[in-house]
Amino acid sequence: RKRLEGRNQVEARLIGNDAGMERVRSLIAGLADSAADVLIHGETGTGKELVARCLHEASSRAKGNFVAINCGGLPETLFDSEIFGHEAGAYTGASKRRIGKIEYANGGTLFLDEIETMPIAMQIKLLRVLQERTLERLGSNITIPIDCRIVAATKEDLRALADQGRFRADLYYRLSVATVPLPPLRERREDIPLLFQHFVLQAAAR
Repeated sequence: RKRLEGRNQVEARLIGNDAGMERVRSLIAGLADSAADVLIHGETGTGKELVARCLHEASSRAKGNFVAINCGGLPETLFDSEIFGHEAGAYTGASKRRIGKIEYANGGTLFLDEIETMPIAMQIKLLRVLQERTLERLGSNITIPIDCRIVAATKEDLRALADQGRFRADLYYRLSVATVPLPPLRERREDIPLLFQHFVLQAAAR
């Protein structure tokens, strides 16, 4: 209980005394106010979105929006409209203008989970946004300046996928300027009692 109560903001979110978790917290502290886009790598359940939120909340962008997208949960037909937005009449059924997720994250952080599932055509468009820091809504010719930080997460080896032609190599290099590897729980078993106590207290509070 003393350990759980005596933590700072990041420690309160990312629980663990393991050396791997110490490295993760140190990386977050070092990257929080950097302008670099970040790639988080870890297995399912290691807390990739939690790390992305900590990066956002510890940065100067904390007052902006934190916008999370699960790339694996979006139908390919909706990807363009959801991420880049569209103008009224851009396609059948587009009755009014829609602000896309990237534009909504302006001034804040855009979190792209399961980035490895993003269709190749969308990867090309995302790469252009990262390079130019501008976007065009679907059905528009107006260029909109974008100022958001991109944090992507994956459980796959994107370098290997790029070598196999299943992921854009140029996008991989663009996203992996800074990387945060997350250790799986089986490598930090000494943290299990601390995590157990944390979740029991959460359940009791509910």
